[in-house]
Amino acid sequence: MKIAIGSDHAGFELKEYIKQLLAGGDYDITDYGTHSPQSVDYPDYGFKVAQVVASGDADRGILVCGTGIGMSIVANKVKGVRAALAFDIYTAVQSRAHLDANILVLAERVTGKGLAEEIVRSWLSAEFEGGRHSSRIAKIEAFEKNRDR
Repeated sequence: MKIAIGSDHAGFELKEYIKQLLAGGDYDITDYGTHSPQSVDYPDYGFKVAQVVASGDADRGILVCGTGIGMSIVANKVKGVRAALAFDIYTAVQSRAHLDANILVLAERVTGKGLAEEIVRSWLSAEFEGGRHSSRIAKIEAFEKNRDR
């Protein structure tokens, strides 16, 4: 599975931790930055990861910032992205099972490394259930296709 990962300065340490966790496994990880804890603008990295996922060049994405809110807003502006901010395992799994979320957003200033690891592993292993949820996703996709922007 190809994973695009990115963060701003406030999510840099957790992003690096997640990369180490997933390295050497069944994941092909591409880091779109930032590459240091120096202050940067989160939209630059959020948009990049979201565009890579939306284009199909990555199967899923992971974004990290201080609260997760900024990255969530940015990623969800990109057509074809369903980014989910998760603070717990249940929410992460449900975001995949019911919403087919293709980007996971984490908050470094809120979520400890141990919990973040469990969230990431659970989210990556969860599958979309389809069924009644598919028609709901279709409504989202139809809205994106027909809106004036």
